Amino acid sequence: MDKIAIFYGSSTGNTKTAANAIAKQLNGYDVYIGDIANAEPSHVSGFNLLIFGVSTWGYGDIQDDWEIFLPNLEKMDLTGKTIALFGLGDAEAYPDTFVDAMGDLYETVVKNGARVVGQVPVDGYNFSESRAVIDGRFAGLPLDEDNESDMSSTRIENWVSDLKSCFN
Repeated sequence: MDKIAIFYGSSTGNTKTAANAIAKQLNGYDVYIGDIANAEPSHVSGFNLLIFGVSTWGYGDIQDDWEIFLPNLEKMDLTGKTIALFGLGDAEAYPDTFVDAMGDLYETVVKNGARVVGQVPVDGYNFSESRAVIDGRFAGLPLDEDNESDMSSTRIENWVSDLKSCFN
């Protein structure tokens, strides 16, 4: 079984906390967790199974560390890699840009040849627009720690359960 790498960018700690919760649910798997702020492109490209975690700031801005790393990601050949995404956002304060940064990562990894898994239905989320909605589903797992933190554990547990079949 291939090693799974989780790379996250976290300004307030919420995305890091979510990354650790996801890793905990992947018990039985060999999981590496890394902060994208400290990652080298060769390190990221060394994994075939990846989970990227990103938060959206303000009106659709990608988290700072991902913004710095994004030019590296845009140059990577991701053919043969399986990538799952999770994103944090505030659907109440920014309902028209909810988890947009996850949509930005989705576009980049798909353009560079990755197979994206872990799409999530939009049902149960209260937002008006998102660049992360692709063909009526979120490109990955959206989390809203500002307004729905009580739902995060269950959402992560269900999402990881679904992901396991894609990572075998």
